[in-house]
Amino acid sequence: MRSTRYALVAGAAATALLATSCSGAGAGGSSGGGKSINVLMVGNPQMEDVAKLTKNTFTKDTGIKVNFTVLPENELRDKVTQDIATQAGQYDVATIGAYEVPIWEKNGWLHELGSYADKDTGFDKADLLKPMVQSLSGSDGKLYALPFYGESSFLMYRKDVFAAKGLKMPEHPTWRQVAKLAAKVDGAEPGMKGICLRGLPGWGELGAPLTSVVNTFGGTWFTKDWKAQVNSGGFKKATHFYVDLVRKHGEAGAAQSGFTECLNAMSQGKVGMWYDATSAAGSLEDPSTSKAAGKIGYAYAPVERTKSSGWLWSWAWAMPKTTKKADLAAKFMLWASSKKYEKLVGQKLGWSRVPAGKRASTYEIPEYKKAAGSFGDITLRSIEQADPSDPGVQPRPTVGIQFVAVPEFQDLGTKVTQEISAAIARKTSVDNALNDGQKLAEDVAEKHR
Repeated sequence: MRSTRYALVAGAAATALLATSCSGAGAGGSSGGGKSINVLMVGNPQMEDVAKLTKNTFTKDTGIKVNFTVLPENELRDKVTQDIATQAGQYDVATIGAYEVPIWEKNGWLHELGSYADKDTGFDKADLLKPMVQSLSGSDGKLYALPFYGESSFLMYRKDVFAAKGLKMPEHPTWRQVAKLAAKVDGAEPGMKGICLRGLPGWGELGAPLTSVVNTFGGTWFTKDWKAQVNSGGFKKATHFYVDLVRKHGEAGAAQSGFTECLNAMSQGKVGMWYDATSAAGSLEDPSTSKAAGKIGYAYAPVERTKSSGWLWSWAWAMPKTTKKADLAAKFMLWASSKKYEKLVGQKLGWSRVPAGKRASTYEIPEYKKAAGSFGDITLRSIEQADPSDPGVQPRPTVGIQFVAVPEFQDLGTKVTQEISAAIARKTSVDNALNDGQKLAEDVAEKHR
């Protein structure tokens, strides 16, 4: 659920440096005077684009200065949770997603944003894709975050390498087929590994793709009546499969590879396949940053026992209740999620880089349709097919495809993925990792029975 464009080679370290350079006066309290707001956001390509474009467009037109703080995903989640949960009030806008919105809305931490969108006639709230609206709405049905871009997940592969090896990728592959293809692609070019799969700890890093694999293998974190399933059934089978695949045919340093590292590996020709977020395609098809542009094919998220397995996510703009600059913050968020902004990105940076996946109209723009010809339709269909209420083969206690929508999951998912990442690095066995994870999951389950 994350990515990086300008820091493709340098990776997360460069993104962390970007936090310093983009934050202007720093993360000063939002109670300060003047027409300025403080925005905390994840270091993804789309966010780095908005930081690049804001000064000469939004600020120039409105006079509102935007002080950006940009962080890698794991650091962002810690920072934004700390700021909003403790009511520190450092930021007027923060990027969060479908996991946080319903939980934080119930806690009274977020401003309702639907009314701002309704008053802005140029925003066209009705154009937002239904899955995005539903995932970012509270228990009262109101919108509490504005989607900046939306995503599901799919499989990316090098068409030219497959053709040279006489291989064919099914439109709807199974994970078993993917494993066989990874073995055949491994070493197809000097230094090329078969597949990239996230191994970096974090519920939104390794946890996201792994949980989608767990779902389609018939597993779940918890049964409907809150019985933990981490070391049994489909969860165990899927984790053994995932760890075995990345150990045998995955990228170098897999235990420390997140979205950023896999994006870099795929764009630089170091891997032949990659299963991850649909939002990655815009970066991979940008010839200014990707050596693989024009050489990549796209297939639906691999399955085993389910018809589909793609996740559903949106990085979205949210406004903490603590802000004293609600109107200024709303102006920025509405602009950054608007049709006007999408057109600006297309014209200034290239149409493949448009923050898509949130509006139906995006997929009708001729320039975007041309630039996204290889991945646009499959992205939209993957988003539409994602079902957070029924992502596996059994009933669940909460909604969520790649997460469990309870406050404790942020800590649980991170700790369990730390154990599984250690298994990828061969520092422990998969069974030991899952047994330790089961104990943690049982503690969470006990609170909800």
